[in-house]
Amino acid sequence: MPECGVLIRPARPDDDDAIWSILEPVIRAGETWALPRDMSREQALAFWHDGKDVLVAELDDCVVGTYFIRANQMGGGRHVANGGYMTASQAQGRGVARAMAADSLARARAGGFRAMQFNFVVSTNTRAVRTWQAAGFDVAAQLPGAFEHPTLGFVDVYVMYQTL
Repeated sequence: MPECGVLIRPARPDDDDAIWSILEPVIRAGETWALPRDMSREQALAFWHDGKDVLVAELDDCVVGTYFIRANQMGGGRHVANGGYMTASQAQGRGVARAMAADSLARARAGGFRAMQFNFVVSTNTRAVRTWQAAGFDVAAQLPGAFEHPTLGFVDVYVMYQTL
């Protein structure tokens, strides 16, 4: 069930400007996603949409978050979902990430997935780690120094997992 006031819906082509406005500062900061910091708008939107179900979160009729869901692997791993999430900085702390987490878990269950896995959660992204743990995810593995943070150097990454 979405947080009060947060509406989650499938993304439409006319949402690309809003999605880019959320993706760009996160990509440019280089602190939480393993994407090239100089990635173009076209590259970022192609990455975000390619082979994924993309959704947006609206608050007060504005797109303030976006996430995608897909199978984590093909073949024998297709029963495990994977997702990626970003929230606009001005909407942080307003329940948007919690709403997207709850929505994605519900969609994963409805889609027949048996589990959900996040492959690369940067350990210094404590807000995300707390959100996923509150949503029932466990740290299944810790990858020492797997992410090069622009100011902190090499930091650990978590693989987080939840059986659905």
